[in-house]
Amino acid sequence: MTFSLVAHDPETGQFGIAVASRFFAVGALIPHFGQDCAIASQALVNPMWGSEGIKLVRQGLSLQNTMAALKEKDKGADQRQVHIVNHHGEAVCHTGSACIDIACHRAAAHVSVAGNMLASEAVTDAILEQYLQTDHLSFAERLLSAMQAGEAAGGDKRGRQSASLQIRGGRPYPLLDIRADDHAHPLDELERLLAVSKERFATFILHMGDHERFGGNPDRDQITDEIEREVAQLKELNKTSLSAAFDRSDS
Repeated sequence: MTFSLVAHDPETGQFGIAVASRFFAVGALIPHFGQDCAIASQALVNPMWGSEGIKLVRQGLSLQNTMAALKEKDKGADQRQVHIVNHHGEAVCHTGSACIDIACHRAAAHVSVAGNMLASEAVTDAILEQYLQTDHLSFAERLLSAMQAGEAAGGDKRGRQSASLQIRGGRPYPLLDIRADDHAHPLDELERLLAVSKERFATFILHMGDHERFGGNPDRDQITDEIEREVAQLKELNKTSLSAAFDRSDS
C-alpha cells in the first residue's frame, strides 16, 4: 500500500525518507531515524521494526543481523516490508512473502527504494533511476523528484492519499518534516510545502540550538535580515523562471 525512498547524503551526513501511499497519514507511521541509520517500515505496518531496528544498529549489529533479529521477533514478518540505510551507505531490505503484489525493492549506494501494492516494478525502478540522476538538486528536491517519477510510473495501484518527507541530521529534531495526510495529490502538496519552507523556515532552523550550541543564535535582528535576503532572492529567482517560461512560449 506504499512506496518509499530511504537515502543518506554522504556530503552532509543527513538522512531522508520520502513516502507516499493510498493510506491516511502515512508519515505518522513509516519513517524512523537514528544517528546511524534511517528505516522505513511498511506493508502491514509494524512501527516496532523502526524503533527496535534503530536500537540494534546503535548497539553495533550489522544491517543484515539487525534485519534477521527483527524477523525473528515478529511472527507477522512475512507481511512486513522494511528497508534500512546506514551512514556507511549500506542498504538492506526485507519484503515478506505475504506482502501484496506488486511488492519489490531496489538499492544502490546510500539509497534504498521499496514498495508494495504497486502498479508495477517500474515504480521502484523509476524512483531509483531518478534519484541517481539528480545529484545536482538539493537533498529534499532530489527525494521528491524521485518520488514523483515513481508516481508517474504508476505508484500505488489503489491511488493516492498521503505523503511525507522528513530529513534529519546532526540535531535532535528534524531539519525538514512536511506531510500531506489526506490530499488528492499529496506529492504535489509536498512540493508546494517545500517551496514555502524555503521562504523562512529553512533559514530560521539554521539558527536554532543543537548539541554543540545549546542556545543557537538568539540574535533576532540577524535572523530577520537573513530571512529577508533569502525571500528577496527567491522572488528574483521566481521572476527569472517566469520570464524564461514566457520566452519559451513565445518562440
